Amino acid sequence: MKLEGQIRIPSGCAISAVISKDGKKMTGEKIIESMIPMHDRSNGLGGGFAAYGIYPDYADYYAFHIFYDDFACRETCEKFLKDKFEIVKAESIPTRKMEQITDAPLIWRYFLVPDPYALRHSQLDEKEFVARAVMKINTECKGSYVFSSGKNMGAFKAVGFPEDVGVYYKLDEYEAYSWTAHGRYPTNTPGWWGGAHPFALLDYSIVHNGEISSYDANRRFIEMYGYKCNLQTDTEVITYIADYLIRKKKLTLEEAASVMAAPFWSTIESADEKTKEKLTYLRTVYSGLLITGPFSIILGFEGGLMALNDRLKLRSMVVGEKDDKVFIASEEAAIRVMEPNAQNIYAPSGGEPVIVKVKEGAY
Repeated sequence: MKLEGQIRIPSGCAISAVISKDGKKMTGEKIIESMIPMHDRSNGLGGGFAAYGIYPDYADYYAFHIFYDDFACRETCEKFLKDKFEIVKAESIPTRKMEQITDAPLIWRYFLVPDPYALRHSQLDEKEFVARAVMKINTECKGSYVFSSGKNMGAFKAVGFPEDVGVYYKLDEYEAYSWTAHGRYPTNTPGWWGGAHPFALLDYSIVHNGEISSYDANRRFIEMYGYKCNLQTDTEVITYIADYLIRKKKLTLEEAASVMAAPFWSTIESADEKTKEKLTYLRTVYSGLLITGPFSIILGFEGGLMALNDRLKLRSMVVGEKDDKVFIASEEAAIRVMEPNAQNIYAPSGGEPVIVKVKEGAY
């Protein structure tokens, strides 16, 4: 008989998150520790974190985190950045030397804003200008990968176990009002630095447990609108779907959830007329963005989090709370590490979004 740890865990990958509704800052120590009891859900081929509120001194600037294969790639990318943006600070992201983390690329961050002339000449709004710049770098600047591009937030990821990745990036020295975390167990795609989670675009970030069987349909739809999926993993497309639906199409979080994990037609038919009309519209217009396959995801955004399961709830996810904090994780054990006295522990229903927002003005 095979024992636990001797077989692949079919629901592998671990996700975790914590947010303070009062906007209170927390170091990364607890979110790192939350990944330890879920160690066997990942296999060392990817770990990462997203943190919100970590750059208060540069809150008005976009923070680009970029992997470079070598110095030549960095030189090429920086030339592009200087043509399009005003850079107020550029530096190597501080890391600790760790034997568990190997083959590290050059890891840089830039605090920048669009160059006024370049922005005006583009005839785009600011966020679209930044998003297109990210796509252009990741598509055309070989060996350069923008893996975080929001304001006052940042993603940190690597090939390794998440508890090691958090130490590697010194996340215990950062303070954020919201944290998400991921431990990866890649199945159909390679384990590499750019393919680790979270995936981020502007202030949206995604950590994901599961597989997207609708990836090709989702990718074909989203690439019609300027997005490029080139980071070799299915999760990337979820981030772009969220950005498209919420930023571009102005859908609410609840409406975006009703697209990504759309109710079954039988459920829609049994709804009241107003709800039926809205859900029918969303399923019809955005049918190419229905995500199928087993998944649980946590979407991070400025001032909040949204957790969402697939319609059949094929991946585990639990939620708990204590005082002003809300905790989300693949397992209750991870929540208990962050808060031993967590209350109101429950597992959301399939397709039921859990949305938590920081009080207005608190962040």
